[in-house]
Amino acid sequence: MEKKLENDFIKFWLENGILHSTFEKSTDMTLDKIKQLIELRTAISEGEKQYWYYDITRLKNFPKEARDYADLHGQEYLYATAVLVNSHITKFIFNTFLKLKSANFPFQVFTSKEKAIEWLLELKQKNEKNL
Repeated sequence: MEKKLENDFIKFWLENGILHSTFEKSTDMTLDKIKQLIELRTAISEGEKQYWYYDITRLKNFPKEARDYADLHGQEYLYATAVLVNSHITKFIFNTFLKLKSANFPFQVFTSKEKAIEWLLELKQKNEKNL
């Protein structure tokens, strides 16, 4: 059985060596919620880096205070992150933001779950060959 952790707004699980997460319902992010999210992701990671598929299609609002906290405290235990968004406009906005502020690990935005998972698996395979 795959490992799973969840709370009232987000669920995390490991599947085929990839960490998955999705919001259980339409969610407005707050500072408290981002702290809970990071705490859950850290707990399921158990001190090991992950390839993270992060479905944010139900995320409605992500204020600056929460984004700043995530930038400072939310980047541990990650090899790479693939974020699923629900529109090409959101993808464009994310990609523009990423050009201004780069992550400490590979980070891409997708509108297709299949392409996001494929990208993470390719990175994982490539990194495991180099070990």
